[in-house]
Amino acid sequence: MAKLELIATSAFGIESIVNRELHNLGYTETQVENGKITFAANELGICRTNLWLRSAERVLLKMGEFKATTFEELFQQTKALPWEEWLPVDAEFPVEGKSIKSKLFSVSDCQAIVKKAVVERLKDVYGISWFKETGPKYKIEVALLKDVVTLTIDTSGAGLHKRGYRRLAGQAPLKETLAAAMINLSYWKADRALIDPCCGTGTIPIEAAMIALNRAPGLKRDFIAEKWPNIKEKLWREAREEAEDLYNRDQALHIYGSDIDPKALQLARAHCEDAGLSDKIFFQRLPAAEVRSRFQYGHLITNPPYGERLGEEEEVKQLYKDLGGIFKSLATWSLHMITTDKHPELLIGRRWDKSRKLYNGRLECHYYQFFGPKPPRSPRPE
Repeated sequence: MAKLELIATSAFGIESIVNRELHNLGYTETQVENGKITFAANELGICRTNLWLRSAERVLLKMGEFKATTFEELFQQTKALPWEEWLPVDAEFPVEGKSIKSKLFSVSDCQAIVKKAVVERLKDVYGISWFKETGPKYKIEVALLKDVVTLTIDTSGAGLHKRGYRRLAGQAPLKETLAAAMINLSYWKADRALIDPCCGTGTIPIEAAMIALNRAPGLKRDFIAEKWPNIKEKLWREAREEAEDLYNRDQALHIYGSDIDPKALQLARAHCEDAGLSDKIFFQRLPAAEVRSRFQYGHLITNPPYGERLGEEEEVKQLYKDLGGIFKSLATWSLHMITTDKHPELLIGRRWDKSRKLYNGRLECHYYQFFGPKPPRSPRPE
């Protein structure tokens, strides 16, 4: 199998999490930049990373990178790339684009030139003048940043946050990829309890359960590259069999979600059932102020309403005070929350230990972590 250059894209602020996930999968030749992690893999790596990456947005096949300040440079250098190695004669290959701080700022013109260059290349290779584009889809992206052009082909199709279990969304949905990153940043372990006291439609509890069970997040969906003749069906089958073998269905969990919105909880239970996790997560209708637990050393991980999005400002402030009350009553627990509030410690009642800037969609937020005491070490055997 050939050695390929791939790119895992991510939301700003969680690149290190995606990089960690790649290393855990065995892909250690990585380069981390804003919003993307470039890594080396083979065709099987395309299958495995699409199935396993929890916090990445997409997996892209990198075709080339070069500097271009004129349309002629863009055309000639695009045409010089070996597109025929991936695009069969009947390939459908739409072109999307973006341009940031570049002389070639017209995205539509860049898209048209890249399309023409690929067509001209394929004309020379296949000896035909017109392409029907009735076959498998290869979505090409031309991305310009400070006059550097990166040309990629999307291997994922629908974004990797679409796991296949969330058909319906509530008022303020949290992307599955961001929820998974929040859980991984908390260093929660499967043998500890986890509560989301503002669970909404259940994304954080469901993502936590999949992490704890070592279930590949892409196991119940398909990917655009599965239809490519370049990647043999046996590779996808091998990757899925590996994921099934590593899925620890018997792991006991203590994961709870609560909310005051009955419609949101109805959706949470439906999503949980679609994910096949109804026996692993318990949802209940409960005000945040009434949340309690019999477990020690657990984690509160939540995406509470922000003043900018939902509810009145005073209601949101009271909710944050309630979260502070829960945290105080659960003296051995840790609290992890994402919010647009600049000073949550004024309402929680304690200074946060760690803060990280994250983006919930296009909304700039901070992920605040209030750590509880570390559990005592287990005694060594005699």
